[in-house]
Amino acid sequence: MANASTKRLDAERATAILAAADEILGGSHADAFVVDVYQAGAGTSLNMNANEVIANRANELLGKPRGSYAPVHPNDHVNMAQSTNDVIPTAMRIAMLDELGPLTSALVGLQRALAGKAGQFDDIVKAGRTHLQDAMPIRLGQEFGAWAGSVERSTRRIVEAADYLRDLGIGGTAVGTGVNAVAEYPSAVVAELRRLTSQQLRTGGNRVQLMQSMGDFVAFSGALRGAAVEISKISSDLRLLASGPRTGLDEVVLPAVQPGSSIMPGKVNPSIPEMVNQVCFQVIGNDAAVTIAGEHGQLELNVMMPVIAHNVLFSMQILTNAVVALDTRCVVGITANTAQAAYWVERSAALATALAPHIGYAKAAELAKESVKTGESIRELAKRLKVLPDAELDRALDLRRMTEIGVPGADL
Repeated sequence: MANASTKRLDAERATAILAAADEILGGSHADAFVVDVYQAGAGTSLNMNANEVIANRANELLGKPRGSYAPVHPNDHVNMAQSTNDVIPTAMRIAMLDELGPLTSALVGLQRALAGKAGQFDDIVKAGRTHLQDAMPIRLGQEFGAWAGSVERSTRRIVEAADYLRDLGIGGTAVGTGVNAVAEYPSAVVAELRRLTSQQLRTGGNRVQLMQSMGDFVAFSGALRGAAVEISKISSDLRLLASGPRTGLDEVVLPAVQPGSSIMPGKVNPSIPEMVNQVCFQVIGNDAAVTIAGEHGQLELNVMMPVIAHNVLFSMQILTNAVVALDTRCVVGITANTAQAAYWVERSAALATALAPHIGYAKAAELAKESVKTGESIRELAKRLKVLPDAELDRALDLRRMTEIGVPGADL
């Protein structure tokens, strides 16, 4: 369409090429695309596969047999003003922007589900844990709210990284200089792509740089990896909080997706978080491949584009599916075991920390050690030893106040 608008391509050939391309976009001729993901560098094999299919089908539409290469030739006409070196990275950018909508929608859904649970669980005070050891109390809603915040920040980083994908190097042809393309071509083709894709695409200001560097893809893949790290951590936390139910933490109950194990009746495994962990591991591995490929360009071209395209798009698709499953088949159905949370927080030796401002760190440390040794709670031990009058002790050990900034009991 761009070449027709600049009058380099005649109307008859242009119309036939467009008709062939539309058939492919409609799902026809998929069996004619035979090139594997792992192919010769830069994607030349795939680009020429596409040019061949389009040219042969265009000639058929014009009443000519396949293989005639006339009146439409795959190089002279379909590939006019183009090179694999600017076509493939442009296609990669558009493909990733197409997948961005479903991914960000899934992430926003997960963030909202976690935020909803944060509100639902805001009154439940539980034991905090650092180093997997007793720590100061926290509200279950605060934990879920923190996870929602991590997902929101990860989504923002992905969207910010994706903005660089909107800069297109099409029109750079062989080495980014634009040889064999007329001056009007780059802006004309980007305008057509904007209309066809509804994406806010931009004409690249430095097409040599856009051809040399895969940095935009590496950064975008890195943002996907960052999201995978956060989501995997949330999944691991959910597995830990749901562990048990008799010999673990048992502070939350996950929906039973696969009730029963292969040998142990009544056992309910955290199937969705386990699946999400595995997806996130794969995304992290994909990013490693993208990073190595991004470094492996030489001079005017990085020929490792096929493996970059495959791994980034693979990461986007599996991460989208996993996030939707985590949201709809796990998070929305989570319930809290309020009684178990209350039991653990009262038994936490870390509650001695709230007494330190009143009785000193050393004495509070002695209480904590004694609590661990005897099994008495900090509250019971402090009352028995009369470290503070009962009223003052109760205010200093106000669990809810421990979950907000301030010194519990400091107003006494």
